[in-house]
Amino acid sequence: MTHNALSPGIVPGRLQAQDYEENFADLHEPLDDHEALVAADRCYFCHDAPCITACPTDIDIPLFIRQIATGTPEAAAETILGQNILGGMCARVCPTETLCEEVCVREVAEGKPVLIGQLQRYATDTLMAKGKHPFKRAEPTGKRVAVVGAGPAGLSCAHRLAMHGHDVALYDGREKPGGLNEYGIAAYKTVGGFAQAEVDWLLQIGGIKVETGKRLGRDLSLDALRDQYDAVFLGVGLGGVNALGLEAEDKDGIADAVDFIAELRQASDLSALPVGRDVVVIGGGMTAVDAAVQAKLLGALNVSLVYRRGRDRMNASVYEQDLAASKGVRIITNATPVAIHGNGAVREVEFEYTDDTLAPTGERFRLPADQLFKAIGQALDADGLPKLDGRKIAVTGAGRTSVERVWAGGDCAAGGDDLTVTAVAEGRDAAEDIHASLVS
Repeated sequence: MTHNALSPGIVPGRLQAQDYEENFADLHEPLDDHEALVAADRCYFCHDAPCITACPTDIDIPLFIRQIATGTPEAAAETILGQNILGGMCARVCPTETLCEEVCVREVAEGKPVLIGQLQRYATDTLMAKGKHPFKRAEPTGKRVAVVGAGPAGLSCAHRLAMHGHDVALYDGREKPGGLNEYGIAAYKTVGGFAQAEVDWLLQIGGIKVETGKRLGRDLSLDALRDQYDAVFLGVGLGGVNALGLEAEDKDGIADAVDFIAELRQASDLSALPVGRDVVVIGGGMTAVDAAVQAKLLGALNVSLVYRRGRDRMNASVYEQDLAASKGVRIITNATPVAIHGNGAVREVEFEYTDDTLAPTGERFRLPADQLFKAIGQALDADGLPKLDGRKIAVTGAGRTSVERVWAGGDCAAGGDDLTVTAVAEGRDAAEDIHASLVS
């Protein structure tokens, strides 16, 4: 039986083969050599560049753009990667529109910033395409460090530690390393298996042994790791998903948005991936937007993203909100779910409008839904952790936890903003602090 956008229920194959290819093509075509030179020429090479301050990894942005402008993109890549070893991925997924590009002098004066993110991708892709790894491993120190979690924070930490000559055991609970870069980002942002290619490139530094299928609290214990290694870094991310707190939340057709995105990212045939006709996504962050947009790109007829606060309070940037709207996603704000209706499977989701203080207004509405995705935040999901600060691991300085010789960074650590680029910075800085402690 063939299906289309009008087919009821959660079914595969709503589109023609060429539609999937077109819908999940690269969101931004990479710059060619001429386009990169033209874009680089717009940079003023500010002496006190506000873009550097806005970058969580402190990349010298004017320097790397000048290097592109003078025809040395490989040197530009080294400038970037020296601060952000996952500069290629960050160039694709970093919200540059709210970081470096937002404060660009060109943006402030003209409303059109220098294309910092696309130029960063141009530089890093040029270097990686040549198979070059510009960093050398120091002489072995004899010290061994366990890094738990092979996401952005863990990869960044492991690479910097290996550069300093330490032996690193990199553990991850999933089948592939990469963390959210591999499992949690919209497929159209990282096409062509880039996440794994970047991991393979990073591991060329040597001194890092990767072990997948090893999860903290299930296969690993913090006490045992501390006994076996000179230091431990925790970059375990947030494995749990918050619940809506409604009755009937276990009905068929209800799933976590992160699981949907992960399944899509690992699918070899997108036409075989089932999606609902009427899809509702609850949440206001990047995960919610990525799930909503991809549901639409898979052929869902109606996709609604519902958030309890106003648009100005959404964690997803204005750019991402506009992207969702441009793909046909309807965004409804100031509405909270109050009930799920259906006999065995979800059929409707009932919402109540709220004011800016989240107080209910008494006005309710229902949305048809044969598929409901929850994207209302994630929680730490591991046992035997150091002291917590709220719902994350408490850290001081460059990621030091309450347990001696244990550091943490990325989404699992308190104080961050749950961005890939921030996780990279925290992993890098923790590695420097670990190195200092090991050689002192």
